[in-house]
Formats: sequence, structure tokens, C-alpha cells
Amino acid sequence: MIQERLQALREEMRKRNIDIYVVPTADFHESEYVGEHFKARKFITGFTGSAGTAVITLTEAGLWTDGRYFVQAEKQLAGSTVTLYRMGEEGVPKVDEFIAEKLGKGGCLGFDGRVVNGSWGKMLAAIAEKEGGSLYVNEDLIDIIWKDRPALSKEPLFLLEEKYTGKSTREKLNELRKVMEEEGADVHILTSLYDIAWLLNIRGGDIDYVPVILSYLVVNKNDCIWFLQEEVVDEKIAAYLKENQITTRPYDAIYEYVPTIPADACVLMNGSTVNYRIANSLAPTIKVVDKPNPTELMKAIKNPTEVDNIRKAHVKDGVAFTKFMYWLKTNIGRIPMTEISASDYLEERRREQENFIELSFDTICAYGPNAAMMHYAATPESDAELKPEGFLLVDSGGHYFEGTTDITRTMALGPITDEMRLHFTTVCRSNLKLANAKFLYGCTGLNLDILSRGPLWDMGIDYKCGTGHGVGYVLNVHEGPNGFRWRVVPERNDNGTLEEGMVTTDEPGVYLEGKYGIRTENELVCHKAEKNEYGQFMNFENITYAPIDLDAIDPDEMTGREKKMLNDYHAMVYKTLSPYMTEEENEWLKKYTRAI
Repeated sequence: MIQERLQALREEMRKRNIDIYVVPTADFHESEYVGEHFKARKFITGFTGSAGTAVITLTEAGLWTDGRYFVQAEKQLAGSTVTLYRMGEEGVPKVDEFIAEKLGKGGCLGFDGRVVNGSWGKMLAAIAEKEGGSLYVNEDLIDIIWKDRPALSKEPLFLLEEKYTGKSTREKLNELRKVMEEEGADVHILTSLYDIAWLLNIRGGDIDYVPVILSYLVVNKNDCIWFLQEEVVDEKIAAYLKENQITTRPYDAIYEYVPTIPADACVLMNGSTVNYRIANSLAPTIKVVDKPNPTELMKAIKNPTEVDNIRKAHVKDGVAFTKFMYWLKTNIGRIPMTEISASDYLEERRREQENFIELSFDTICAYGPNAAMMHYAATPESDAELKPEGFLLVDSGGHYFEGTTDITRTMALGPITDEMRLHFTTVCRSNLKLANAKFLYGCTGLNLDILSRGPLWDMGIDYKCGTGHGVGYVLNVHEGPNGFRWRVVPERNDNGTLEEGMVTTDEPGVYLEGKYGIRTENELVCHKAEKNEYGQFMNFENITYAPIDLDAIDPDEMTGREKKMLNDYHAMVYKTLSPYMTEEENEWLKKYTRAI
């Protein structure tokens, strides 16, 4: 099937004299996850992971993806004639290097200009120019060959009230316009779906697990124009928009509007999120201030109302997860269980919680070797039976009106080896060391990552991903600019200064292909600690409430301080969750949060 699709694409390329065609994992907004309509890279390669870029020439095809997906991609690309290029590995060319090498003199490079961002589009244009070649960017060739392509999503909208957001849209727009004034900008083009949803205090459902609305926003000194599929705006939303002086226009009208921006204007926009077609439609005399959207930092720094609400969301989520863990531990080997049935049980516990909206991502419920694939998703074909032995890794979360959660626990379902116990304990130590960090203001995740990765590096082990990511508020579960990572990866946008109010995950792990995977993940809120002659100190508050499985801990591998950190954490978990559990569940919880 994939070979037939590649052949059909190459036929369209030949008709247009295109030598290379690029298919990224992207929508028109540079969203991390995309709706079904935008899964062109999956369609043309068969690889289902959330990140990757396909490059198709007339004779070969390649897929570039990162370390989270190497195992998965290798399996899914088998027999497709698509070559896997493992990003970041020694000797593997980058996408741009491959294109530059293969294009040839006078070659034509093609891509849909709406799914490539302005910054990358410029780089690709420069590659073509250097070869004396050309670009073909105003047509979506995948759309021509994808006969049963799903339509654009048009899910209903809902308001997020100020009791949840802590700040009105009017206040947010005023703050944004102040920044525009400081930058000398007349117009701000905003295409990031997360930023638009945050700014307008409106959520939707146009991407699975991400409550956003397919739209663009243009803000100037007096007007705010929202380009969206207008049929989704009901009377309540229309009244709200009118009250906030926001007008609407059709979704695609952005491409007619941008060329009408005055030639002497100054435009503020982020070239890494505004697509190439929009960026290329601006008059050449327009001054462009290419910077991160001001809303990016505004939404990353949660206000006190949001932080209070997020804690409440995590209590609910902790109750749901701990009830699931109790059920799993007390029933394994007694009743039939599979990865999917266990995942379904956990989802049911979440849906019982007040103000639950939806899952925040597709649950990863991975048993045994499946957990070595960091972003494994069980299918009816792969759905493993759970047995009373080995590890089950569950990475899951939910959206509540009070906030978004993301938690991972690895649980021993029965006997485990000494190696498994050592690795589990080391991952636990890594998690605790970062959660209990104290540091001077100005640090980024780059400075602190070693605290978490260090115990594993001491053993000659690493994990091919970051240690943590920012979390949105009823938004995307992966949010910049904060994160924990040992080196700068520009496209991840997670090396910002850690500010008070930022929420970041702490999730070290061990992944042994063909054997097992271990991950322990909590969310941390950054706070100010004391300020003295050395500067402003910062620390973290751990806001994830669920036991770390003591059945897999070896206390002899932990220092006295590490044991105290775990004991203090478990005491907090018991105190927080016990009021919401049954008598039987509390007896179990007392055992699984006992001091070691």
C-alpha cells in the first residue's frame, strides 16, 4: 500500500517537474500533534508516531524521527521502501543536508507552504537557490492522491471561565498590546493554536486530546480578528467575542488578509510557527520582528489561581490513578487483563472525577518489552496479556477544568529480576533528586538535568529524550519554553529560564529494547525560595499524588537522604488521597506509602 502511494506521489511530482517533495508532521499552525486531516506523513510512510519528516525523491524515500520512535519506526517501515534515518545518531544526515545533497543543479523542491514554518521555508529556499533551483509550494500533492482524506475538524467551542483562568481575555489582550508597543509592532500575527486558545479563554477539540480550535488571530492596536470555521461559533461564544471586541472571518481568509497589511507596517510574529505561505505573503517592505509569541511565556507562567486549580486537578487525577493501581495490584493473576482493558479501567476512574473533560493524550499502557518503546500505543493486534510478573508502564493524564495532568508509574505485577529492581530504584532516585532541587534564579532545565540523569549516567545508561517538559493549562501537555534536557535541541523549544509558576514534568527512565521500560513521572511547580546575598533561590513543589511502587524498590541502593525524600513524598500522598478512598483502598494505600 505504501509503495503504491509513493508511486502515485512520484507521478504527480513528474507532472510538475518536482525532484524532491517534503512531507513534515504538521498542520498549518506547527502544532505538535495534528488532527486526522493533517496526517499526511503517516499516509505516505505508514509510520504513526507523533514526530517525523518524510522526504521523497523520484527514486528513494526517507523518514527522519527522534530516539523516542526508533524501535516503532523500524517495525512500521519494514517492507515500505522508506529508509529510517535516526535523528541525532552518528553519521546520519540531517533532513536539510540530505535535501541539499540530492537536489542537484536546477532541481525543483516541493512542499505545501502551509505545513512548513517560515523559518524552515527560508532555509529550504536557500538550498534551492544555491543549486540554481526552484520551489513548488502552492499545492498539496498529498491531497491529490489521498482520495478518502478526512475533512477538517469542526468541533464545538467552550468558554473557560475566569474562576479557572485567573485572568480575563481583556486583561490578556491589554498585556499583549503593551508588549507590541514595546516592540514597535503595529500588527501581531498569531498562528499557534495553543496561544490563541489561551489568549481568548476559549477551548475546542480540533486535535485529539488537545482542546484547541483551528484558527489564526491577528491583533493590532484596536482590532482583534479571529479567522476560523465560523459555523462553530454559537450564540454564547458570539456574544462573548462581541463583548471583547473580537471579530471573526473565515478560516482561509487569512491568506487574503495578510497581503493587505500596509507596506510600511511593523509585524510581530514567530517565524518558527507562522507558516511559510503566510510569511511569504507579507509585502517585502514590511518590517518583521521575528520573536517568540509574547503569549508563550505569559501562558507558561501560571498565575496563582491557575496553580491552585492545577493542584485540585492533580488530587482528582491522583485519586483516579491510585484506585487504578489498587485494582491492578489486587487483581493481577486473578482476573483477565490486557494493556487495553487496563487502560480502559483507568480511563473510567478518570471520567468519574468532577469537571473531567477528556484525556490529555493517548494513554501509554505498555507491558514487558512493549514499554521499551517510549511512545507505544496498544492496538488490538499488539494488545499484550498482563501476567503476574514483570513491569507494566502506564503514562497517562487528563484535562479537567482545573488543569491538565501527566503522570507515569511503572508497577511490578509480580516477581522481577535484580537488574529490574536496580534500574527501578535508580529511576526513582533520579526523579527525587530533581524534584528536591534548590537553585538560583536564572537556571534553565539545561543546568538541572544532570541531577536526574546523573544516577543513570553513573551506571553507563541514558534515555534518548528530555527529562521533562512544560505542561499547558487545559491545553497541550507538552508546552514550552520550560523543560529539562542535557543539551539544546532548538526544535523542542524547552530551554527557557525556570520562572515561578511554571509547571514542568520530571520523568527519567530506563528503556532496554526487547526487555522492559521504566519511567517515573511527576509534575513540579516552580516557586521562589529565600532571597539573600547570593541571589534569589528557587525550588519545586511536587504536585503529582500517587504511590511509587515500593514492591520494586531496593532500599539498600538509596542513601539516607533519598529514603527520606521518598518517605516524605509518600506521607504527602497518603495525607492528600486518603480522604477520597474506601476503607479497603486506604489499607492498601497505607502499605504502599509506608516509610522505608
